[in-house]
Amino acid sequence: MSMTPEQAAWFRDTFTRLVDNVDQALLGKREVVGLVLSAMLAEGHVLLEDAPGTGKTSLAKAIAASVQGTSTRIQFTPDLLPSDVTGVTIYDQQNHRFEFHRGPVFSSIVLADEINRASPKTQSALLEVMEESRVTVDGVPHEVGRPFLVIATQNPIEQSGTYKLPEAQLDRFMLKTSIGYPTLAVTERILAGAVDRNPSASLGAIITTSAVADMADLAATVHVDPVVARYAAQLVEHTRASDATRLGVSVRGAISMMRVAKVYAAAQGRHFVVPDDVKTLAVPVWAHRLVLDPEAEFSGTTAESIVQRAVSAVEAPLARAAS
Repeated sequence: MSMTPEQAAWFRDTFTRLVDNVDQALLGKREVVGLVLSAMLAEGHVLLEDAPGTGKTSLAKAIAASVQGTSTRIQFTPDLLPSDVTGVTIYDQQNHRFEFHRGPVFSSIVLADEINRASPKTQSALLEVMEESRVTVDGVPHEVGRPFLVIATQNPIEQSGTYKLPEAQLDRFMLKTSIGYPTLAVTERILAGAVDRNPSASLGAIITTSAVADMADLAATVHVDPVVARYAAQLVEHTRASDATRLGVSVRGAISMMRVAKVYAAAQGRHFVVPDDVKTLAVPVWAHRLVLDPEAEFSGTTAESIVQRAVSAVEAPLARAAS
């Protein structure tokens, strides 16, 4: 059953209220907030490549507060163990049985700060729960629940002592974006209220976590016309055929586009996806998945330019509304 126009209008209104609420803690970053919320409702995860002090923790806390959820922050370091993330089974001598002690990954919003500073083994532990939405310890599965959003961060400047995320692991993030520094006007507003060190603490909840799960299920019913799906497939094929890439967009990347495009369309009040949705989301959803040819990269070609080139080269079909 497809989403109705009335349901799309409700989704848009609720989504806008969520963005407005989070924007109180992360001033002037509505576009980024919208992308992260879209990833959450598409049940994906986000990679933020940002310098320190741009509001990543505030973003995670504000989203958690807006959906009556919980948030945790994990500082990734070289000595961090997989069990420090997922949890560990400990023998209770008093009750004579093993008990599972949950790790910080059991939270609605998980901020994995500087994920590239942990060892590949620890990175894999987090990426496994991102894919499966559950942790398996000693053969026993433990569900992390819904909603479950991982916001992983990387510092684009300081690379000393880091472990670069392999391409296969980067592909597991639904989208990659950046918060960036605020404008001068927004910086002045932030400094004027600098006494409030935890702005998310004063935010009220807009919806419950169960309502978030309902919104995710509802977004999945947004109509995608075969013409729009073919357009997305043609864009994917263009990135694969480019002389500047060794690897283009994967099948997982194409599927991620359809999932987040449905949420994006519903957030605009539509019960169907149009080609412009795919165009808007192309760079944040696809650019980080490309593996560039070394010569092309050396000459200054970027993944973003390859995706934008594909969008310019492939003719978009005429949008058709769902009946």
